[in-house]
Amino acid sequence: MAGAMGGAAMLPQGVLGTPAHASDGHGHGHGHGSGSADTAVPKTPPLTKYVDVLPTPVTAIPDPSVYPGADYYEYTMRQGSWQFHRDLGPATVWGYWAKNPHSPRKAIGMGYLGPTISVNKDHPTVVKYRNHLPTTHLFQSVIDSIRTGDPELTPIPPPPYEPMLPFPSNVNVWNVVHQHGGFTAPQSDGMPLHSFSPDGIHAESYTTLDPSRAKPNEAICAYTNHERSSLLWYHDHGMGMTSLNVYAGLAGLYVIRDPEDEQLGLPHGEFEVPLILQDRTFNPDGSLAYTMTLQEGEDTPVVNGKAYPFLAVEPRRYRLRILNASNERFWRLRFDTPTDALLQPNLPFWLIGTDGGFRAPLQMLNFLIGPAERYDLIVDFSQMPMGANITMTNYHAPVHYPGMPGQGPQISEIMQFRVTKRLSGGPDRSTPPKDLKLPTAEPIVPKPDTRRRQWVVYQHKLFSTMTFNAVPFMEPSQDFIKAGSTEIWEYINPNHDAHPMHVHLVNFQVLNRQPIDAAAYQADYEKWIDGGRKPEDIPVLEKYFTGPAIPPDPDEALSEKDTVKSYPETVTRIICREFSPPTETIASIPDSGTEFPATYVHHCHLLEHEDDDLMRPWTIVQD
Repeated sequence: MAGAMGGAAMLPQGVLGTPAHASDGHGHGHGHGSGSADTAVPKTPPLTKYVDVLPTPVTAIPDPSVYPGADYYEYTMRQGSWQFHRDLGPATVWGYWAKNPHSPRKAIGMGYLGPTISVNKDHPTVVKYRNHLPTTHLFQSVIDSIRTGDPELTPIPPPPYEPMLPFPSNVNVWNVVHQHGGFTAPQSDGMPLHSFSPDGIHAESYTTLDPSRAKPNEAICAYTNHERSSLLWYHDHGMGMTSLNVYAGLAGLYVIRDPEDEQLGLPHGEFEVPLILQDRTFNPDGSLAYTMTLQEGEDTPVVNGKAYPFLAVEPRRYRLRILNASNERFWRLRFDTPTDALLQPNLPFWLIGTDGGFRAPLQMLNFLIGPAERYDLIVDFSQMPMGANITMTNYHAPVHYPGMPGQGPQISEIMQFRVTKRLSGGPDRSTPPKDLKLPTAEPIVPKPDTRRRQWVVYQHKLFSTMTFNAVPFMEPSQDFIKAGSTEIWEYINPNHDAHPMHVHLVNFQVLNRQPIDAAAYQADYEKWIDGGRKPEDIPVLEKYFTGPAIPPDPDEALSEKDTVKSYPETVTRIICREFSPPTETIASIPDSGTEFPATYVHHCHLLEHEDDDLMRPWTIVQD
């Protein structure tokens, strides 16, 4: 639904108008952020900060009796009600509810977001997802605009391709659940064309395991849980409406645990705190206002479903497990302390893990987290005096990042930690972060013959649809990868915006980045397309470098990732250890393992960009 400002690599900053009204694309492309000049943007009414307690998402309870050797869950997508702040009325939202096997009439959930699934590594999980949402969308006006071919919202590919509507004329709501970061067979991966509606209408590649147990508005998926100990998450991936469905509330946490982690001495129990970061805008009555068709980003921080919450903490070490579940907002986070509490204004912390699990501990003062990324932190509040308030703040991270200053609502304060609780259970016995012995990832070293694959973030004209390699998502896969092989992927980003790129199935490591002459590359790429896309004439990337390769950011180095920041006017290189999907049968369910050829997708995790076609399939094949 919204491309970024690709062609704007050739424009001087400041030519796109003022931010007061939706008078331009603000770097957004032809979809979201490009409303008319006289369209007023809804704004959240003033809210008192730090009056609501931070909620903790409840954890679902598995039923081990349905599929022997696996934990089984039933998750239902429903419309409900949720109050985001004390000063706001209740909002209509969407969320996941888990069946309680011990009390079937008391489903587990909040209404907004979904219950956490917590599993042990290598012990499989089977989930039945049921769609009980309304058949009219919570943001139906956007759906209507896409369906009527509104050029501001409908994906329009570059020539010679013709536009295709992303959903049928009789579908306003459809959904599918993607286990983000999972090592998953394609039929359980929850890709957009697996979507199914509340009234049982299926997208073209809909599939379910154990079909005799699934109704038309249901799908059964099985997960290996072969990942390293890590924080994954699950979220909606409905074709053409992922951004709207996630904004409505369809997301939750999926935790992979390793019993051996108990020997590491990490904070646990109430001292391990998940933080799901989002930005939302609210109407005066408290209802959700989806403003991404009018501007970049929303105006209010929401953590675990509450706006500007607070958490009372003890003077000890805490483990904060942070997920950026925002549609488009990058956050640059730090912990601001009272002026007289420390010799410096920010509380240091330790990074101990990223998307794919543990890494070597790294002491930091701030970090940048893009949509879909996860950061695992140890924060020590024992340095702070009793009664101190520590504020998690966001700075130097405009939307779109790195953005043009003033183009979207800025959010500076997010939540507060209050050192008001006395030590419980004796002194802090967790291991000091500098002494942690964590199971870290081995570096992936490229070989001279390692296959390189290029993905160009392409936009035909300013404010138009974005694609990879100027090919729309609905075109068949053109990229075939040998099973078990290692590849380097080069994301070539000639525009002004950073894009968080997510690759399904695999973890990877960031290899390096290199600056390019974006305007020259974009111009020559246009000539290549206009000249008929002859393979022998495609621009040679090496001719456009403007400097040497730059090592990964310190927080990325030797970290396992499934989402990477593709910075503007830069080629970002990642390397995958091997493309080897799980082939074994899961929980004795027929056809639950991977069969070749196996097709997955990768995409930008700015959800409006994903909906607007910045997504492509790729296929693993055997020799």
